Amino acid sequence: MFYLKQVIEVFGKTVEAAISDGASQLGVDREYITYEILEMPKKGFLGFGEIPAKVRITYDSDNENNALSFIKTIINDMDINAEAEMSDGENAKLIKITGKDSGLLIGHHGATLDALQYLVNLVANKKNNSGEENNNEENENSEENETEEYNSGLKTQITEIGGKKEKGYMRVLLDVEDYRAKREETLRMLARRMAAKVQKYKNSVTLEPMNPYERRIIHSEIQKIPGITTTSVGIDDERRIIIYNEDEGINYYKNSKNRYRTQNYRGRNNKEKNDKKNIYAENEKESAEIEEMNKK
Repeated sequence: MFYLKQVIEVFGKTVEAAISDGASQLGVDREYITYEILEMPKKGFLGFGEIPAKVRITYDSDNENNALSFIKTIINDMDINAEAEMSDGENAKLIKITGKDSGLLIGHHGATLDALQYLVNLVANKKNNSGEENNNEENENSEENETEEYNSGLKTQITEIGGKKEKGYMRVLLDVEDYRAKREETLRMLARRMAAKVQKYKNSVTLEPMNPYERRIIHSEIQKIPGITTTSVGIDDERRIIIYNEDEGINYYKNSKNRYRTQNYRGRNNKEKNDKKNIYAENEKESAEIEEMNKK
């Protein structure tokens, strides 16, 4: 656990107003701050010579408060009508965001939420007790790692940080209006639908690019279906899953938009980029339809 000390000086018509403003600027509740009155307010004469209260606000926070305060600050700065609360999850701290405007923090397929989750983990684990930054080595993007980690019981969302965790590392999971659970169900339904197509047409299906956590969900769901298996191809943001029949192997419709040759995949010219768009266009549509169903 590390500590971050923030000190600001604020002004207000009254000491109470200055303290409230200082806590708001730091994005924390008043109970987490200490203050020192530097100057008491003085009333002027006929509106002239009025002197505001001057207060020094100090905020000593540990890594848990850092994470929650960071999210609260973002919500406040974006002027979003939402609340954030932290609780203990399974091997992680869970920050849940609820409120009328909280959906603005999700983004397309959770992209904004994942980005915020990445940032909040950096904030929560910026330094350890010795003041040294935690270094996280990235895992290789392989389907072996994805399926093995899921099978070993690693069901927590680690989109934001891949790799080894230093001793004392605190994982923070971010969720908005239970979006994570809804997205997981969407992905499982998508996996089953695509597997049914593979069984029916005896041809492989390539899904849209997904982050490691979402790929693990697809892998785990397909493992429940006899005769159907998965593999992952591509790198970084373009990494995606191919679902195929174990007996048939990876193959595609000859004239299909789903054409995808892994041996020629480089993603470095326009033709290949256009092919990639066609590859998961249908799956993107399927996913959107399922999400709409889950909202009803």
